[in-house]
Amino acid sequence: MNIDIDRIKKIRNIAPEVTIVAATKTVEPDTIRGLVDLGITDIGENRTTELQRKKAKLKDLDIDWHFLGSLQSNKVKSIINEIDWLHSLDRESLAKEIQNYRLGKLKCFVEVHISPEPSKAGLSVEMVVDFCKNMVKYDKIVIVGLMGMAPLTKDQDRIKYSFQKLYDLRTQIRNLQLPHAPCEFLSMGMTNDYEIAIALGATHLRLGRILFRNEE
Repeated sequence: MNIDIDRIKKIRNIAPEVTIVAATKTVEPDTIRGLVDLGITDIGENRTTELQRKKAKLKDLDIDWHFLGSLQSNKVKSIINEIDWLHSLDRESLAKEIQNYRLGKLKCFVEVHISPEPSKAGLSVEMVVDFCKNMVKYDKIVIVGLMGMAPLTKDQDRIKYSFQKLYDLRTQIRNLQLPHAPCEFLSMGMTNDYEIAIALGATHLRLGRILFRNEE
């Protein structure tokens, strides 16, 4: 698998302040090493076993590990101290498990359902503020931001509407000035819609195939 260096440069030129989280679901450790050599040190995985396998092979590198997928409660114990960021906090039962097993504080994005597609996960927009307030009970959890996925569509107005909704919600929570939920960041934007996400305030892009030439 070949890394698309030109594409990475283009994304960085558009938004040098945005963090690229490389979604490496189908990427082997040697290729991840190449990404790290290019300065992409935020690596995201969707499966617990794959994250553990790749982390073990790359333990000599300074990598921030992000868990991007839905985290089942019965997997928390095995993975929660292997990651630096969680992008899918979406229920209190998961928060309880994190509290039980995490050794230190964990940077968490609350996952918000901003798409009309029922297959997308996350809390409803109406529930997010109360959920964030309630997380004060769990001192291992720091709500650093919100994560959301726009609908898979070519209709840019629908994508913009979804991302704007997440941006406004993030602003609302940040203005509450909750010590446990500073809510500074927005994890939004993937290969198909990252440019729209950047324009609407994304701080973290979750990019997969766009980083690799033979995945287009």
